[in-house]
Amino acid sequence: MAEADVINVDLEIIVHGVQGRSKPELRLWLRMLSTTKLISQEIRRRLRAEFGATLPQFDLMAQLYREKDGLRLGELSKRTMVTNGNVTGLVERLEADGYIQRLTPDADRRVTVAKLTDNGTIFFATMAAAHERWLQEMMADVDSRMISGLWSEIGAVKVSASNHLSGAAFE
Repeated sequence: MAEADVINVDLEIIVHGVQGRSKPELRLWLRMLSTTKLISQEIRRRLRAEFGATLPQFDLMAQLYREKDGLRLGELSKRTMVTNGNVTGLVERLEADGYIQRLTPDADRRVTVAKLTDNGTIFFATMAAAHERWLQEMMADVDSRMISGLWSEIGAVKVSASNHLSGAAFE
């Protein structure tokens, strides 16, 4: 086990005190949560250091990259699970940087659509390539068959959790 794994396991034990107890669902959830946090923190650090960008900016640009005609701000809010006010702030910042443009289709001032500029498309594509390399690097010690198996197995956990939600499901 690598040193980072030991530190991560220790945090699960220290923070949640579940090691050695017969609570496999809790232990699995904590392991998935701590792994996600570990990777997210590193991705955030690298985005900031190499591109001067935040993870929410990256996520917003990723949605716009997939939608060449742009998206309404409300739809961006739903897709990124960020409040309307925060989406507006993100869009304003990215617009000021020249990566996004805001449009009002059909002269309807009630509707605002955000769309990547050409510079935004290039900037996001560069960040996305780096993001992919970073994930490959962080998972370099994991066999590709294991990654494939975990993807399927965690998918089963996701389905089970979705089947037992008390409210609306997120996709």
